[in-house]
Amino acid sequence: MASPPAKKVLVPIASGTEPMEAVITVDVLRRAGADVSVASVDPGSAQVGGAWGVKLAADALLDDLADAEFDLISLPGGMPGSSNLRDCKLLENMVKKHAGKGKLYAAICAAPAVALGSWGLLNGLKATCYPSFMDKLPSEVNTVESRVQIDGNCVTSRGPGTAMEYSVVLVEQLYGKEKADEVAGPMVMRPQHGVEFSLKELNSTSWNVGETPQILVPIANGTEEMEATMIIDILRRAKANVVVASLEETLEIVASRKVKMVADVLLDDALKQQYDLILLPGGLGGAQAYAKSDKLIGLIKKQAEANKLYGAICASPAIALEPHGLLKGKKATSFPGMWNKLSDQSECKNRVVVDGNLITSQGPGTSMEFSLAIVEKLFGRERAVELAKTMVFM
Repeated sequence: MASPPAKKVLVPIASGTEPMEAVITVDVLRRAGADVSVASVDPGSAQVGGAWGVKLAADALLDDLADAEFDLISLPGGMPGSSNLRDCKLLENMVKKHAGKGKLYAAICAAPAVALGSWGLLNGLKATCYPSFMDKLPSEVNTVESRVQIDGNCVTSRGPGTAMEYSVVLVEQLYGKEKADEVAGPMVMRPQHGVEFSLKELNSTSWNVGETPQILVPIANGTEEMEATMIIDILRRAKANVVVASLEETLEIVASRKVKMVADVLLDDALKQQYDLILLPGGLGGAQAYAKSDKLIGLIKKQAEANKLYGAICASPAIALEPHGLLKGKKATSFPGMWNKLSDQSECKNRVVVDGNLITSQGPGTSMEFSLAIVEKLFGRERAVELAKTMVFM
């Protein structure tokens, strides 16, 4: 039997868009088989500077999609990203026309209040948004504090910490519960959302490297974009200096679900300085690229020998660290489907494992916990909890 045509989804992005919200939505919907167009509302520029210095390249300019039909339009939040979406007349007209046809539309974080609310598209509906924007929702809206709210053809949600739940709800609305569960499973999502987060720590050592830790995050074609984006975004929120380095010949890489991420520097330029912490996002293609890079592995080996900090998530502990002896004598975890590649599996059931100067974690659904655990080790529990609350993670 021929599979039904892919559902078409529009995710517009603008200067100041919250990258976690954009990337998680796109990634999760593409996992479900949706045909997602990431469109820049910035006139003439496909490359967009998101919040926290995260650069993304859109698939298209919104102008080129003016006449396209979609099954879902989903607006990421962030400021001034949400205002830039609101001020785009073309987008406003497209969403109004789309909603008028009874089609699914959605927004997260500041975007429900700033864009949908100001366009009158939440009137008479139950809706939620980022906590500090609740009072900006028009009085015609029935405001609720749900993490994700569905009312008719409209879905709204609260922030980066609810973005994965929101995206899975969008999959369910488009494709049904079975597909949503199938997509959620391998993402290793939290069993309970909105609760405290913890890490399993062995051989505890101080990670205090000062107020501005230098952190290297390498990316390559096939890197898991949700994981990379959450790590970069959250550590920059915590005031670390994060350098995103491309292992490819260009700054732009095509991640595992085809999101185009733009690095700050090429790896060779990144190697000119020292780092307090080196972190490898996952994604099978990305992990294989890290494993094959003699320069990168050489740098991590030096880091480990000097007892400096390093970490990896998802496929990378198993594919990049283990074969190069970088987990020797250490407890670690990885993507559950790769636990059998770890020589010591005694602690792999933990979502985040810290062993001395090494931190490892399981997958996209543990990336926020992984990043917050790093914040906790570098800056203390208080800053990590504050950040978790800001992101509506807890």
